[in-house]
Amino acid sequence: MKTILKKSSLMIAAAVLAASSCKKFDDLNTDPLKASGDQVQTEYFINNSIIGAQQDPGLSERVFILYWIVGGHGLQDEDGETFSRGSYSDDWTSEYYRQSSQWMNAANSAIQIGNDQITKGTSKAYTKNLIQVARIWRAYLMSEFSDSFGPMPVDGFQGVNPEFKDVKTVYYFLLDELKDASAKLDLSIVNPANVTNEDPAYKYDYAKWRKYANAMRMRLAMRLSEVDPAKAKAEFEAAAATNDFITDASQTFSVQESHGWDPLASVFRKESSWMGLPMSATYNNLVFGLGSVKSADQLDASFASAIKPADWMGQRFFDQFATKTNDPAAGYWFNGLPNTIDPRAYKIFSIPGNITDPNYPAIGGAFTATQEDLKDASGKVVKTLTSTNTWNTKADGNWGAKASMNDAITTNGFKPLLNLVYRNGDNKRVFFGPWETYFLLAEAAVRGWTVPVDGKTAYETGIAKSFEYFGTTANLATYLASTDYNRVGTSVNWGHTTEPAASHTMNYEDGLTGAAGTVAINYPKNDLYKSGTVRNDQLTKIITQKYLAQLPWLPLETWNDHRRLGLPFFENPAVEDIMPDLPALTSGNYMTSSVKFFPQRLKYPSTLSNSNITGYNQAVSALGGADVVLTPLWWAKH
Repeated sequence: MKTILKKSSLMIAAAVLAASSCKKFDDLNTDPLKASGDQVQTEYFINNSIIGAQQDPGLSERVFILYWIVGGHGLQDEDGETFSRGSYSDDWTSEYYRQSSQWMNAANSAIQIGNDQITKGTSKAYTKNLIQVARIWRAYLMSEFSDSFGPMPVDGFQGVNPEFKDVKTVYYFLLDELKDASAKLDLSIVNPANVTNEDPAYKYDYAKWRKYANAMRMRLAMRLSEVDPAKAKAEFEAAAATNDFITDASQTFSVQESHGWDPLASVFRKESSWMGLPMSATYNNLVFGLGSVKSADQLDASFASAIKPADWMGQRFFDQFATKTNDPAAGYWFNGLPNTIDPRAYKIFSIPGNITDPNYPAIGGAFTATQEDLKDASGKVVKTLTSTNTWNTKADGNWGAKASMNDAITTNGFKPLLNLVYRNGDNKRVFFGPWETYFLLAEAAVRGWTVPVDGKTAYETGIAKSFEYFGTTANLATYLASTDYNRVGTSVNWGHTTEPAASHTMNYEDGLTGAAGTVAINYPKNDLYKSGTVRNDQLTKIITQKYLAQLPWLPLETWNDHRRLGLPFFENPAVEDIMPDLPALTSGNYMTSSVKFFPQRLKYPSTLSNSNITGYNQAVSALGGADVVLTPLWWAKH
């Protein structure tokens, strides 16, 4: 297991609440921690809460990358002995629990101080609006916390031991908060510049905050679709009826990242030289062959010789590559580039060996190896693979003895890695984009709910908004018309719901002898959705496209959708050897899908049980199951 970064994170976290209270008080001869409600300002608490929630490098490595991304299958699990295998680190969860509590504490303080100032007659014209903004932001923070752990306080994180509530109570509270706070925003209020600058997301544009609140209402309402459909429908329809939600790139809730070691640093952090951030097998299976956009039309002529025919499976190495997984590419090395691929893939991930590309993440000279060996059981080298212009991913799980026989797939430079543009601190971290609004509306339409747009229009607009973000709009028409299946049997075109055949014939060659052959590759059976009988209906298309649009910024949402619906298809962890924390997954059932094969939540940290045993016992009782990684949340698919 890699050493987790800790530099400065404790110092930064310890200072968050102090900064919330003392920011802007350098000119006051007063202890900022004892400042009265008249001396502190609501906007400072909101500012520190939003900035803190960007996650400093120590925390983002623990939670964003090694928990949320792994749960949502956005990237390969680089600490592969932990979350993808059903395990956890108490250190990681303790740090997230601590800092998240501080962000919520700051939001609560903003609300309390604003209300106190109103009562005392010392408020400003904009104070009431800031209280509503703090409530909206607090609702997001609480949803993030609850979606990670489960039960939580709805009145906690204010310096006293809180009472933990079940997830249903939490969600009902959040939906009420968003509805009430958005309705109370006064859009006629104009802020002074010093206040505007304290909002790193929207500059206190209250019209945008209202749109965000309504979009969040739709997100959270849809989360209840499988367990509380009547409530989900009523809440979603009410939010959609406002026709006032995020629909445009200019309304995206996002926060500018920085180049330093601070909470605004990139969540993917350029300096993390041990983390290659490789593409996940899930992502690759969804984009490979999807959309009819040819690699030849996306890449320059220097890549032409590497592009393979559409019916090419690759070189087969069953002895060195894991095969005990339902990953449809298991056992094969793709010794070239895909014939067709979703055009967003090349925008997000690097082509292995393309190290002269300024966007290639050759951080500190890392990830530049282009030749690695495959060995037999005795350790003898039987093949040397070259990474240049190849396209492969590694399924998570336990590769057993095969891991030591395969220096190629365990080397990050042999897989597509997250491009430098997402790691260098020049981007904005996205919390809610317009594409998500449209995919939510498309899902609601498919469910027969009353929404202001039909399913096809919403679905295609969601894709268009994502393509706009990634700069691939030139490929949109071809993409939307495509009836080609990806590796899991899903196509893009809205009206194309024909199910694929059980298998498709592909060409391959034996990796050691070079002998050519053909093989029937089965489309994987996703038992989590309609008992594995459906791969290409409209809901599968919507969630597939939503997954592709949300990455790399919103892995918690891709994890949420999979826990809620079992969509899109997630390959099982490879089980070449046993995984004690995934006891239900065995060498006899790895071709089926089960919620017991995937992490469902974060385990509460020991700091909670040690400091508040009453609250911990309340939380576990409200969870309805053991405090373990595999216990599903209330709204999740069982």
